[in-house]
Amino acid sequence: MESILGYLAVFFARVADMTLATVRTLMVMRGRKFMAAAIGFVEVIIYVVALKFVLDSLNNIPSLIVYALGFAAGNAAGLWAEERLALGYYVMQVITARDAVAFADVLRKQGFGVTLFPCQGKEGCYDLLNVVFERKRLDELEDAVHDWDPKAFVTVTDTRAIRGGHFYRNK
Repeated sequence: MESILGYLAVFFARVADMTLATVRTLMVMRGRKFMAAAIGFVEVIIYVVALKFVLDSLNNIPSLIVYALGFAAGNAAGLWAEERLALGYYVMQVITARDAVAFADVLRKQGFGVTLFPCQGKEGCYDLLNVVFERKRLDELEDAVHDWDPKAFVTVTDTRAIRGGHFYRNK
C-alpha cells in the first residue's frame, strides 16, 4: 500500500510540475518575469521531490514508468491549462472582397482593435483587416468573420504586447 501511495505521489507531482512548467514558459513568453520566477520556484521544489523518490529506487521499473507517465500527463495538463488561461493577444488578418469598412465598424463596436488596408491579390483588389484581440475571444472573432464572409482568407498570429491605439485605451 505504501508503494502505491508513493507511485501516486510521484505521478501527481510530475503532472503538477509539468503543468507549472508550461504555464511558466507562457509567462516568460508574455514578459511576466516575476510571475515566471515564482512559478519556477514552486515547480523546481516539486520536481526535486519527485526525482528523489525515483533516484532512491532506480532499479524499480514501475517507479520509472510512473515518473514518465506523470511527465506525459503533465504535458497534456499544461497544454490544457494554457488554453484555459488564454493570456495575451492575437492578431488576425482577414482578407475579404466584401464591404470591409462596414465589417470593421461592426468589429470595433464589439471591442476589437481593427486597422483596415487596401491590398492586391492574384485575382484583384481586396481589403485587409488587421484585428487585435484577446486570445480568449478567438472563437468569437472566428465566428464573426465566418458569418461576414465565409470565403475570407484568415491568418492568426500570436503577439507579445500591445501599446497605444484605441484598443488599448478601451481596456
